[in-house]
Amino acid sequence: MQPPLFQTGADPALNYGAIAAVIGHEITHGFDTQGSQFDGDGNRMQWWTPADRDTFEARAARLAVQVERYEPAPGRPDLKLDGRFTLAENIADLGGLNVAYDALRRALDHGGNPGPIDGYTQDQRFFLAWARSWRTKMRPQRQEQLLAIDPHLPGPLRAIVAPSNMAAFGQVFSCRPGDAMVRPPDDRVEIW
Repeated sequence: MQPPLFQTGADPALNYGAIAAVIGHEITHGFDTQGSQFDGDGNRMQWWTPADRDTFEARAARLAVQVERYEPAPGRPDLKLDGRFTLAENIADLGGLNVAYDALRRALDHGGNPGPIDGYTQDQRFFLAWARSWRTKMRPQRQEQLLAIDPHLPGPLRAIVAPSNMAAFGQVFSCRPGDAMVRPPDDRVEIW
């Protein structure tokens, strides 16, 4: 555990926006497209009600379609995202980020809020920490290869897809309708 995911002595927002979101991501895998097919003992079985499964599948399908609208490599319209291939990871990012944000809000409410640091509120620093976690730099050839074999979105997209589905993101940065990271409520995906 080290920066950028965890920093001893950092303000709560940095650690909740990074390591807590990653831990939430991993826990959420237990309820994504794959994990939801296994019970608590690891046995493959349908333990959800049919209605819950149908609702989940419909919401997940919306996330898959949403992801496919992104351009994975600017200037390369020939490269496309497969929303179904990356779906489990995208669900886990969305779930983990939401859980971590709720946990941050509780921690600040009960443990005290250190207030703005470097001109950013704790809520803003949370989302900045999430984005910072996904900084990457790679050759175009490697990026193209990963699009074909890696079920995770490229780092720059991981930084924006989940937060763009959270109303809190637009609120804490005082975004206006129509801004790039603000989805209309009917376009936001909420899995849980």
